[in-house]
Amino acid sequence: MAREPVFADPDEERRYLEQVKEELDAARTKEELVEVWRRHYLKIGHRKLGRLLLGRPVQELVRSRE
Repeated sequence: MAREPVFADPDEERRYLEQVKEELDAARTKEELVEVWRRHYLKIGHRKLGRLLLGRPVQELVRSRE
């Protein structure tokens, strides 16, 4: 069963993903990273979080919704 979109439009999702990316980049310890992950994975999913963590650009993750 597909998950319902939680964002009204791609711009809202882009802003949220950019915020998450900043938080992931700022995490310096495993504990900080786990805390960021737990805060956001139910909303955007583990795939997008993993891709952000690996350095994929936000634009690439939002492209499918545009």
